[in-house]
Amino acid sequence: MSEKKSYRLINIAAILIVAMFFSCGNDIKEVQDFLAEKNLPIGAAQNVYLIHTDSGRVQTILTAPVMHDFSNRKDHPYTLFPEGVRIVSFDKKGDSVILTAKYSITFTNTNISEVRDSVTVVNPVEKTKLFTSQLFWDSNEHYIYTEKNFTLITERDTIFGKGFESNEDLSKVNMKSIKGSVYVNESP
Repeated sequence: MSEKKSYRLINIAAILIVAMFFSCGNDIKEVQDFLAEKNLPIGAAQNVYLIHTDSGRVQTILTAPVMHDFSNRKDHPYTLFPEGVRIVSFDKKGDSVILTAKYSITFTNTNISEVRDSVTVVNPVEKTKLFTSQLFWDSNEHYIYTEKNFTLITERDTIFGKGFESNEDLSKVNMKSIKGSVYVNESP
């Protein structure tokens, strides 16, 4: 008789445990809203290595120690790289441009990124380097700009200024408030 009671107690305990698991379900939308309300990311990743391709051709390679996904925001979803980012962009010829920074945030709706803290953009083919503390990158327009101080080093020149805009590969630049020595080729 006591064996029957112990089996009944085990069965009752098992039924209660199973019932608890099924009663604790949450709708995904509820979880996303909760995380957004608490200003928490919907996802996080470490040692990120993302490759973006188009028609089988690698266009960009992004690496970062940490990524936080805030795509659960209704008004302004974004992706955050709080410990830095390195982005290598390739053109159709296979030449690359390398952007590094200690912090990055990309706004999903506009595809505009802000990178800051020790920002470097390097075009190895053109032997051009840009250094600044903050840079905005419009990936739709393939355009970068800053209103902060910058240093642009080319094969022949070192230019300092405040305010800079360019295409992504630094081949067409517009600089403001510049100083430094600039080589000018006067031959037609």
